[in-house]
Amino acid sequence: MIVAAIDLGDALAQIAMALRVPVLLAAIVALLLCALEVGRFAAEFWRRRVRCRHVDLGELTTRAVADPQHAAYYAYSAPGAIAATALSEIATMPGRDRALVIERALTRYELAVQRRLDRTRLLVRAGPAIGLMGTLIPLAPGLAALRRGDVALLAENLRDAFGATVIGLLVGTVAFALTLARTRMYTEDLSALEQGAAVAAPVTTPVPAPAAGVPG
Repeated sequence: MIVAAIDLGDALAQIAMALRVPVLLAAIVALLLCALEVGRFAAEFWRRRVRCRHVDLGELTTRAVADPQHAAYYAYSAPGAIAATALSEIATMPGRDRALVIERALTRYELAVQRRLDRTRLLVRAGPAIGLMGTLIPLAPGLAALRRGDVALLAENLRDAFGATVIGLLVGTVAFALTLARTRMYTEDLSALEQGAAVAAPVTTPVPAPAAGVPG
């Protein structure tokens, strides 16, 4: 039993060591993806705060519904690409049941928002996890080097471990901040779209017909 446990431990150690390079590469990929999301957020922020600084999305939606022929122009002035798509769909979708059309457009908006937020939500979880793996894997050979008195190899392993830790925490922190900021922005846009669509195409509740034998 002791021999089997030792063999199993050696097998797990070998698997962990085989994952060292893939984990470090994954940390670099996560950092690059995080940088890409920061760039995308910067472009969103510039469009929202600079180009569309004085735009009221709710009023814009109302105008687009009232003038669907120029919906593309109003969509161009929307503070975000997802909001622009939703605004265009709300204004130009054919259909007699306007309330159903608006509901479907807003549902597609929410799904698009969820897909975009999922990218940073994944990094929030994956960043620290990859960093922890990149920290623990080099510790075994580092401790073995310490036992042999090989300080140079120990320093190399600790460098990899600390580097992976820093990258993982950085990715998780930045991705979490991006998720919070985007969630707030998209929630504000959704509220504005709902209010603008409701003003332009209010939903009327049908009055029930009088019962038989009851005078109207």
